[in-house]
Amino acid sequence: MTVLQQARENEGYIIGLRREFHAEPELSLKEFHTADRIEEELEKMGISHWRCRETGVYAVLKGTGEGGGTIALRADTDALSIEETHKTEYCSRRPGVMHACGHDAHAACLLGAARLLAQRKETFGGEVRFFFQPGEEIGAGAKEFIEEGHLEGVQRIFGLHAASDLPTGTIGIKPGSNNAAVDYFKITVHGTAAHVSTPEKGADALYIASQIVIGAQAVATRLHSPVEPMLIGIGRLDAGTAYNIVAGQAVIEGTTRTLTEQTRAEVRRQLDQLAGQTALLWGGSAQTQWVEFTPPLVNPEDVSKEVQRQVALLPGVQVITDRPVSLGGDNFA
Repeated sequence: MTVLQQARENEGYIIGLRREFHAEPELSLKEFHTADRIEEELEKMGISHWRCRETGVYAVLKGTGEGGGTIALRADTDALSIEETHKTEYCSRRPGVMHACGHDAHAACLLGAARLLAQRKETFGGEVRFFFQPGEEIGAGAKEFIEEGHLEGVQRIFGLHAASDLPTGTIGIKPGSNNAAVDYFKITVHGTAAHVSTPEKGADALYIASQIVIGAQAVATRLHSPVEPMLIGIGRLDAGTAYNIVAGQAVIEGTTRTLTEQTRAEVRRQLDQLAGQTALLWGGSAQTQWVEFTPPLVNPEDVSKEVQRQVALLPGVQVITDRPVSLGGDNFA
């Protein structure tokens, strides 16, 4: 039986797991039930496994055939704070929590790969490591696997992401930039409250914040090349205490998406400078806090070509090598 034929025999198993995970979604770093179920399945396969911190699962399968080397396969397991509205027999049973980013499918696929490899372990040597990573949606989970040494000795690491824009039977494998670096920022603007009838006695934090929001778009469009994908997105602005009071404080929250570490650093410096100088101009002050969620995801050209050659051996599977870069992030990076 070929690998593809044996994989197809596991189709029902993978679909069943995906629907089970979909019905029981868990938020980032709270994937306790998901981790338990993953470990139950690994036990059935006879694959050694351990926890990585509280909700990550690390497993190792050693081949009994010829060859050597070590590769790792990774999937993420957490869900999002979204209320599921469509009705299916496997709809989310947890109010306000949903697998809306495909991590239920990713985890099921990795268990399917583990099962397939366990069934064929006499056909290869060396070892395969499996990383079931929690917390991806908040930029967590990956560093813990690295810190615990699970990547030591690994020659290749592979992850996948379901892509709703690609038809079934199509795999996108693009060398170079695939996903953006994702950073979160919070700008706190300090002004001075006053009555709106005497604005000169205060420093309007809401006005300052509004100027920063407008200026941030100029940073993206006037200080950076329009041919390099990059964005500054602001999703939240909170200010003021009453309709007739000059706001004494404002908070801006947003994200940057960049494709290189150089641009990433430049954007951070420029936003820091914009916030500080704008606030100073209008009599206030501003501080910017940053949280790094994930670096840019860049696929090595040699590894991408290796995978393209292997996928080309699978009958009926189409390879796409020029899929547009996404400014979404994936801390597989």
